[in-house]
Amino acid sequence: MTLQARLSTLHQLAAHLTGPEDEFLTALQKRTEFNNAWFTLANQQASVKAIAEEFLAEEKLAAWLNGYKIIPVAGEGFVPQPGPNGEGQKTVGLVLAGNIPLVGFHDILCVYVAGHKAQIKLSSKDEYVLPYLLKLLARFDERAADYFELVDKLDGYEAVIATGSNNSARYFETYFAKVPHIIRKNRNAVAVLSGEETEEQMRALGNDVFQYFGLGCRNVSKLYVPEGYDFDPLLHVFHEWKTLQNHTKWKNNFDYNYALTTLNKESFHLTGPLMVLENKAIPSRIGTLHFEYYTDKAALETRLNAQQEEIQLAVAPPDFLHLDLPLFTFGEAQQPALYDYADGVDTLAFLLGG
Repeated sequence: MTLQARLSTLHQLAAHLTGPEDEFLTALQKRTEFNNAWFTLANQQASVKAIAEEFLAEEKLAAWLNGYKIIPVAGEGFVPQPGPNGEGQKTVGLVLAGNIPLVGFHDILCVYVAGHKAQIKLSSKDEYVLPYLLKLLARFDERAADYFELVDKLDGYEAVIATGSNNSARYFETYFAKVPHIIRKNRNAVAVLSGEETEEQMRALGNDVFQYFGLGCRNVSKLYVPEGYDFDPLLHVFHEWKTLQNHTKWKNNFDYNYALTTLNKESFHLTGPLMVLENKAIPSRIGTLHFEYYTDKAALETRLNAQQEEIQLAVAPPDFLHLDLPLFTFGEAQQPALYDYADGVDTLAFLLGG
């Protein structure tokens, strides 16, 4: 398939996902929710909507690819894009994460656009919807089926993109050492507040914290607030997410962490479904949010730049920070564009050999 033919199937998938309800897709989403209660129907639908509108929209795909040399030429790194008849095509092994719905779709998209074959090891937490999306691509053009293979174990791959925990990443680094690879570890987002945020900005920050139950690497897990910060307005806004306490798995985690925190006699701010704890660590447990005071913004910027291996992105008021990290305004943390690559590694450039 030519690049244009592959893009055509992606455009058709976008039209399908934004069109009338696909009852079979909805049934698969309900099955997923039954097997993994973190993946609620609403969150899965939000993920599908974001993919259709941000990753598959024709004009956004075109703008994204405009920054690359999408022709079969030699380059450094992996391999150039295959020719229109498939010559030069390689098999790329993908080990997908399962922390939020369809989190591995962007990797699959990059491999498909680059013209290579994706050998996919699905997460057991999200194994129903993604295969159906791939079948839809093949329905639009049967040749697309040759670009995807679902496997229980990777084999015969010539490059690998694997996402997991810090522990699994150490295993991946060793196991895939002999082939070109991208290995992703645990990361989280942080937010830096000025203390002058509006209620609207705080509500948008709530989305960055709570969307997908805070399980994504782009979810804010820690706040940096100025010395003497008044938490009351923020806690009042965050109370709007109190219905999370109706979710059994969230409630169980919250209750456990609440008991642990009180037994340890740690102080915390409490609102609705969340404890806000002073803690230097960037990752926070479910039902908790860490914070740390700062007095010198320039010194904080230096610290955050030094912790880039732990931070996926930073959220802050517009023009408030100057960082080497990706910066987003409140409410945009879980709205990545095609060029917002995980861990700052350009996946498509890797696949195109540049």
